[in-house]
Amino acid sequence: MGHTQWLNEEEKRAWTAFTTAHALLYRRLEHQLKREFGLSGLQYEILARLGGAPNRELRMAELACALVNSKSGLTYQVGQMEKSGLVRRRSCPSDERAVYAVLTDEGMTLLEQAAPGHVDTVRESLFDALTPDQVQALADGLGEASRRMTEGPGAARGTADGTACSGAGAEAAVDLDA
Repeated sequence: MGHTQWLNEEEKRAWTAFTTAHALLYRRLEHQLKREFGLSGLQYEILARLGGAPNRELRMAELACALVNSKSGLTYQVGQMEKSGLVRRRSCPSDERAVYAVLTDEGMTLLEQAAPGHVDTVRESLFDALTPDQVQALADGLGEASRRMTEGPGAARGTADGTACSGAGAEAAVDLDA
């Protein structure tokens, strides 16, 4: 094993700020979504990803990959959401192994109701505290880190057929203003 290059003071400060901000923001979003709509953060992300996908559907393996979630965890969440009428599953006629998650009209309506409060919470908690240059640096830095983790050595992400994940970035989420 090689020599460990410990974090310097600025890197420690950045790491601590990142992990603390992430935990606080996630907790705030979870609380807001649960209180107002009975949704978990992951369930909201499922709705948002499906809402932004062509025909409001994604292959389950691709959705799990985009959400950085296990296939079994996603299957459970989609099952719960299916019981509520928010999504449905469909098989693929050309590939019997493929299952798609499809956003229902009821799910789209809930997404349209939940999105404004979700975005307001993200804006108030994160983006209103940053300058435009800081937002750009955050997007550039975290985008590069995500790219390296998904494409670089030791990357463990991919779909069942071995292809790389697509739609893993935040830009894959639905834009309700479009």
